[in-house]
Amino acid sequence: MQTNYRQAGFTLVEIAIVLVIIGLLLGGILKGQEMITQARIKNVINDFNGVTAAYASYQDRYRQIPGDDQGATGRWPGTPPTPVPAVSGDGNGILAGAYNATAAFPPPTAAESNLFWWHLRLAGFIPGPTAVAGAANQPTNAFGGKIGAQDAGGAALGLNGLIICSAGVPDKVAIAVDTQLDDQAAGTGSIRAMLGTSSSALVLGTDVYVETGTNTYIVCKGV
Repeated sequence: MQTNYRQAGFTLVEIAIVLVIIGLLLGGILKGQEMITQARIKNVINDFNGVTAAYASYQDRYRQIPGDDQGATGRWPGTPPTPVPAVSGDGNGILAGAYNATAAFPPPTAAESNLFWWHLRLAGFIPGPTAVAGAANQPTNAFGGKIGAQDAGGAALGLNGLIICSAGVPDKVAIAVDTQLDDQAAGTGSIRAMLGTSSSALVLGTDVYVETGTNTYIVCKGV
């Protein structure tokens, strides 16, 4: 008696279907990653625009620089709902302190770069606590890095005047932000950048953008 054996396996049609499904899945993943990256780029840009708008609004209302405002204590003397008296700056027109300075609360000796955020919160121009620990802390960006303000003093990254910095920005995002808002160069223009995180001090800019997938940058914009 002759026995017929049927060989098990996949047909070309089945293999083609599997390959198409894998291609669709990979395409969806890559597209999703690109959408996330684009959203993060927009977040960094919106952070710069939002802080710049808040700063301009504060100046328009009070004719003072937030953080340097010598009238803050009189304006917010510690009555509810803000029971802790605000700390004033020295009113010399310069925001003293580093963008990443650390402040305790209440901050009687806080750097003006910390008071910058407290004054903006007290005025209602940015969200955040006003009378508890963290009221004078910097906000964070989409990557967990500090968003800080300081006076460049002609040395920080080669900029002048008040600057807003966003730390720990991945290389791809930093390059895209500079491309969309400035000249795509880390060392020139109104946007400058240096390798670093929230713990890095700003120096005269000498870095260039290198996209390795692991580099992070402090991106700063002149106001």
